[in-house]
Amino acid sequence: MTKIRLTLNALAIAVSLSPLAVLAQDAHIGSVRTEFRMLGPNNTIEVERFDDPDVQGIACYLSYSKIGGISGAVGLAEEASEASVACRQVGEITFDPDEVDEQEVVFSQRRSALFKNMRVVRMHDAEAQTFVYLTYSTRLVDGSPKNAISAVHYGALTPTE
Repeated sequence: MTKIRLTLNALAIAVSLSPLAVLAQDAHIGSVRTEFRMLGPNNTIEVERFDDPDVQGIACYLSYSKIGGISGAVGLAEEASEASVACRQVGEITFDPDEVDEQEVVFSQRRSALFKNMRVVRMHDAEAQTFVYLTYSTRLVDGSPKNAISAVHYGALTPTE
């Protein structure tokens, strides 16, 4: 009985540490294999989409690497800090100015068992009527300077003559 309880506790911890903690609703778009692994899943580049939770009409696409093998399969691999983001208008952009902060984390995903996260922060440039999305990774002590940025203009465009 105690052995079963310990196994269930270990399983619960492994699931809670899996790299699936996300703030925004996301959808897996696809992946490509980058390296064959004899044991466990292959190394891949994953592509996901998430919709901005507070700004309707904007979807962001993330690409990031995922380590396979045994350590990747059990969630113990420390993933690379590199990620790319591309955000696009996919419908009419609507938002409540009182609900949208000047800067807010809109997506977060674990990149290691304990200390590393990938985040996407939305910044609001009200003067230029643009939302800017920045992706980067953090660690408990220090983060990575590797980052990517995307911007979506929502204001009325004025025709040029």
